Amino acid sequence: MTQSIQAKTSPQGATQYLHYEQPFRFANGGELPRLDMAYETWGQLNAERSNAILILTGLSPSAHVASSAADPKDGWWEPMVGPGKPIDTDRYFVICVNSLGSCKGSTGPASINPVTGKPYRLSFPELMIQDIASSSLLVLESLGIDQLRAVVGPSMGGMSGLALLKLKPGVARHFLAISTAARAEPFAISIRSLQREMVVRDPAWNDGAYTEQEWPETGMRLARKLGMISYRSEPEWRERFGRSVQDHYEERLFGMHFNIESYLESAARKFIRNFDPSCYLYLSQAIDFFDISNGYEDMASAFAGIRLESAKIIGVETDFLWPVHQQKQIAEMLVANGIQSSFELLPSIQGHDSFLVDYDRFCPVVADYFAHIR
Repeated sequence: MTQSIQAKTSPQGATQYLHYEQPFRFANGGELPRLDMAYETWGQLNAERSNAILILTGLSPSAHVASSAADPKDGWWEPMVGPGKPIDTDRYFVICVNSLGSCKGSTGPASINPVTGKPYRLSFPELMIQDIASSSLLVLESLGIDQLRAVVGPSMGGMSGLALLKLKPGVARHFLAISTAARAEPFAISIRSLQREMVVRDPAWNDGAYTEQEWPETGMRLARKLGMISYRSEPEWRERFGRSVQDHYEERLFGMHFNIESYLESAARKFIRNFDPSCYLYLSQAIDFFDISNGYEDMASAFAGIRLESAKIIGVETDFLWPVHQQKQIAEMLVANGIQSSFELLPSIQGHDSFLVDYDRFCPVVADYFAHIR
């Protein structure tokens, strides 16, 4: 590879790009002639290059995990990453990579195909979680990092982390996985399948030939609403909204009478034009395709090649999209293969999204883990 190491010269927190000027081959077939990977960094890489932490994201976040002088906007995990915070940028060199297949800087279905001059859309190769891992590894190689202090993966990022640990055994000494899974299961697959159907059934989807003027807004709006329902929990909404009546939107036949409805509508409207429909479909399906045990006799065999000094797995009681038994399974498989691992179940009521909102519970647990790893 010819990419230069940029870690010491690029502004902290500014979006950087790895321009990979070689064919990139996908795990399930197909290739791109080249790709771009967007990432941001915080803190300083030490002389031994041994203090790097890689954060792999869920489906929709960008690489902007925390604010900085270069980009003072709050990041998507602002209370968790920064000087003196649980993932302490005074101690660690933190890297967050925008996933391959996204529309937040890295190459994805919304990117321009250099051959045709048009967006890839449905001509983009079939995306797998393994592709997200291998493209993230390219960023590490460009920074001259052979081994991470830790890889951190919430939600889809935990799947990407597991794939990375399989792709390059020993690439990280420690692993923090949050509300994630070693494979997709039927209930979550059914939710995501319905979300994808909502998008492709929108007439404006037009077999992927949508335009800025004709955008599948209804499909994306409904998919986001279903997503929000699956990300949170009944106890939270009972406590937060009850049966209070909304006054934010005009009422309509058979709907928009209650605060919970206007909450969903507001969340959906923010998402519609903030995320490309094709990227959404590709990433959603990649999650469903993921099963770390594919090609192995059983799950234990799949974990046998992973090399770590320790792992911390965190789950949430009210997460019914990525349920607790899936996090327990990861911890059990790691322990069965001789890796010092612990599982912690938190009583958050915000469901799968708890790691993004319940910082009073999550920050101390994450801080404690990083205080004890070397």
